[in-house]
Amino acid sequence: MLYRESGQFKTSYPADQAIFTIPQDRVFFALLLLAAFVGVPMVATDYLYTALIIPFLCMALAALGLNILTGYCGQVSLGTGAFMGVGAVAAWNLAFRIPELNLLVVFVIAGLIAALVGVIFGLPSLRIKGFYLAVATLAAQFFLPWMFVKFGWFTNYNSSGVITVPKLTLFGWSIDTPMEKYLFALGVVSILALAAKNMVRSNPGRQWMAIRDMDIAAEIIGIRPIVAKLTAFAVSSFYIGIAGALYLFVYLGSAEPDGFNINLSFQALFMIIIGGLGSILGSFLGAFFILLVPIFLTRGLPLIGLEMSTATIAHTEFMVFGAMIVFFLIVEPHGLARLWQITKEKLRVWPFPY
Repeated sequence: MLYRESGQFKTSYPADQAIFTIPQDRVFFALLLLAAFVGVPMVATDYLYTALIIPFLCMALAALGLNILTGYCGQVSLGTGAFMGVGAVAAWNLAFRIPELNLLVVFVIAGLIAALVGVIFGLPSLRIKGFYLAVATLAAQFFLPWMFVKFGWFTNYNSSGVITVPKLTLFGWSIDTPMEKYLFALGVVSILALAAKNMVRSNPGRQWMAIRDMDIAAEIIGIRPIVAKLTAFAVSSFYIGIAGALYLFVYLGSAEPDGFNINLSFQALFMIIIGGLGSILGSFLGAFFILLVPIFLTRGLPLIGLEMSTATIAHTEFMVFGAMIVFFLIVEPHGLARLWQITKEKLRVWPFPY
């Protein structure tokens, strides 16, 4: 009886258009943020930060960016890893060559550079779509890492090709420990997720969904496909670029630019398929599931008496991911986010039959 909308009336348009329309949702979200910012630092260990929570935040932001493009605008992309590499390399060069720049400014500029690159590789979407567009974006996945390796300027002519992140500081606050890196990443991801939630409910978001559902009808009613598609590529690549910068600066610390390979692209794609296409929440649920499965196979199976070699575990991960993708495509195409939505709908009428 705690999750009811009856008796809760809206008396203004802003109240009716709020992200959380009933107090129960606002309280739940406030408690979730409180647990993330206060509760997790009180109980989490360094291993938990570095093995699960920080990579979860980075990949959830990348999945969110891909979901804006694929889930909301319907433009298939297989270049997520490459655009993450653009953001990471751009952020490293800005921090290395202009050390007086604020860390947040570095991330924003790196995201804008990734957005520009995304628009360039999104130009084919004006003429092609579906599988052909996926192949066109796949070209970015092969070209950009090759460019980072071929031209030494991107790595400051380092013979090993490895870029190492300088000391992180923000407004005089040194970001050294895993907990501090977690709080920084959580703040960035929270702000961008809230911005994305508002964006998809605004005019650009409605244009993206119209293009996704029926592009010809959208063009007839006055939506310009060139604007809608390229803005989706720009916003998506901006988010993915910042995710790549976070991935390098907060999680890896040092990496080779060609390490942002197609595996990251497929990983992000699996996240939004399992989590739910066209859902902000689905990006986070999918990222949590994809990152939790390897840890469960590595740490959980020995607890129940199943010992596996590292190679077997790696192959088992692919089998589980493949099986889950097929399962969700057949049983619930809208992913884990839809299952959560169904649960909320059942709570609204409980204890009566649904």
